[in-house]
Amino acid sequence: MATWVLSECGFKPLAPFFPQPRTGFISNPPKIGSLHVNAKPIGLNLCSSNGFSRTRLLVPKVSAPFKIVAPLEEEGEKDEIFNGGVDEVEEFDPGAVPPFKLSDIRAAIPKHCWVKDPWKSMSYVVRDVAVVLGLAVAAAYVNNWLVWPLYWVAQGTMFWALFVLGHDCGHGSFSNNPKLNSVVGHILHSSILVPYHGWRISHRTHHQNHGHVENDESWHPLPEKLYKSLDIVTRLLRFTVPFPMLAYPFYLWGRSPGKTGSHFDPNSSLFVPNERKDVITSTICWTTMAALLVGMSFVLGPIQMLKLYGVPYWGFVMWLDFVTYLHHHGHEEKLPWYRGKEWSYLRGGLTTIDRDYGWINNIHHDIGTHVIHHLFPQIPHYHLVEATMAAKPVLGKYYREPKKSSPLPVHLIEDLTKSLKQDHYVSDTGDVVYYQRDPRLGNSTKNS
Repeated sequence: MATWVLSECGFKPLAPFFPQPRTGFISNPPKIGSLHVNAKPIGLNLCSSNGFSRTRLLVPKVSAPFKIVAPLEEEGEKDEIFNGGVDEVEEFDPGAVPPFKLSDIRAAIPKHCWVKDPWKSMSYVVRDVAVVLGLAVAAAYVNNWLVWPLYWVAQGTMFWALFVLGHDCGHGSFSNNPKLNSVVGHILHSSILVPYHGWRISHRTHHQNHGHVENDESWHPLPEKLYKSLDIVTRLLRFTVPFPMLAYPFYLWGRSPGKTGSHFDPNSSLFVPNERKDVITSTICWTTMAALLVGMSFVLGPIQMLKLYGVPYWGFVMWLDFVTYLHHHGHEEKLPWYRGKEWSYLRGGLTTIDRDYGWINNIHHDIGTHVIHHLFPQIPHYHLVEATMAAKPVLGKYYREPKKSSPLPVHLIEDLTKSLKQDHYVSDTGDVVYYQRDPRLGNSTKNS
């Protein structure tokens, strides 16, 4: 009867399995959910099904805010709270300590997702190298200005695909054989002018410190004092499209503002003494490739080499900067960055963002499934999608579902430009901080 009464009055009925009250007046009414029953009853005009009305003393006087919560819930169902007729939903705080551990996520991922198949990995290398060579031969043969722009886009994307495979070698997710990883990684990365070990080590630093304001290595936020010390040219180059998308080669030589060292220098602060030989080896391989390109320019001509290699190289650089930036910035909600005791490997990894690249997902080896890759870089790229699907129930709201892409990920351009206009620096104080805008460009967002 109580369920019917509440329903007739426009309230949500109680759960069907909630015990029915005894008939008659109750001198000390119970507390139901968050409805506190107190003071004298009031009259309600209840409309019956036959059109007649009757008044019954049932619902007591309550103090505002008026809330009714079902006393029991089905598993997974959220509380529905009525406050003055308006639904209230508790706001999710992405900077809060997650209610799960890294081991919980690991346990949810199927065991076969951790298995590295070197033959399967090599098949992707053969596929990508064959496409790169085929595109170059076809473009050189046709040699038509209607074809060259299409070639530059396609070949730049394939250079980026080669980089991702070399990146997997650096993480050890290519195979369990370190020598195979090193050989393949050097071949792939040197071919696109990336120092394999130099970048591998700095990228490892990024993964070990993701989401940390001071210690992160890749597209980390600038502290307010450092940002305000930058000259106007540096600010322009860092925060105005397309300049940030051309930053990678300069980063290899000089790193980011506020950091020193070079990926080519074995004595750089990036490396420890026992890594010197690895860095020297990669620098020699990079220099050999650069010399080979100069030699080919004398054979084929500098213009032809610019068309065949130079323009696609810068296309690859734009892909790399574009993808790397968007995996750590540009979400519609502000993402937290941490300092001191508030930072942890798990909390930092959960600030990364998955992205959908449409047709490009398969071409660049599902690098858009970035959250699980960041937390567990040992998982091969061909298992990342499955591992992510298995982990999502554990991650809950800490996983941000990517927007579905059209065949080409043009929707991400808006996310990039909006973020570069808004995300400039973070406060010099505080262990959990968010990006702020330059006050001269508009109202800044507040720290948390």
